[in-house]
Amino acid sequence: MATSTVEDYLKHILLLSERGPDLVSMGALAAALEVVPGTATTMVKALAGEGFVEHRPREGVRLTPSGRRVALTVLRKHRLVETFLVNVLKMDWSAVHAEAEQLEHAISDEVLDRLDALLAHPTTDPHGDPIPSRKGKINSQVYATLATCLTGRKLRVVRVTDQSSEFLHFAEQSTLQPGTVVRVTDRNLAAGLVTVQQAAGTPLAVSLVAAGKILVEPA
Repeated sequence: MATSTVEDYLKHILLLSERGPDLVSMGALAAALEVVPGTATTMVKALAGEGFVEHRPREGVRLTPSGRRVALTVLRKHRLVETFLVNVLKMDWSAVHAEAEQLEHAISDEVLDRLDALLAHPTTDPHGDPIPSRKGKINSQVYATLATCLTGRKLRVVRVTDQSSEFLHFAEQSTLQPGTVVRVTDRNLAAGLVTVQQAAGTPLAVSLVAAGKILVEPA
């Protein structure tokens, strides 16, 4: 059975690989785990010896099929726990990530399946992140963001990718949570601003950086 440290490394390699190149750099991995690169390299070599990853010195690391299975299971636990904490225990969506980081390593597969059934088999967590299925399938659909979408179209927020408490508070205060319907009425690249209009309410000016963290689909 993988230790919590092994699970953390595999999960972060999976998350980083979904956001960029197939090979995850050691620098990016170390930054995500808040360790020095030397520590990350030592651990990755151990993971390679266990068959969880393929390590290419000076290039990066990728998951093997067995490593991906473990990573998807941990990610499934994390996102189902977050959903339970928000939907059932009514915790603030900006506070559940740290709790889920701890619980994802302790929950058994049996409890996980019961939790999934209790929640009626959700496909996304409260932040809009896709929840891997029991068989290890995960939605990899690519969405536009408020920074890249067409203007004037009715859109639905589907995911908030920055899950720091500060950004989640901003998204909540701006009513930009998953499920909200909006339109981008203007995009001023020179000023670095996007103007977002909801059905009711005054137009909201959002920075291009923040807009790039909010994924949308046609409503």
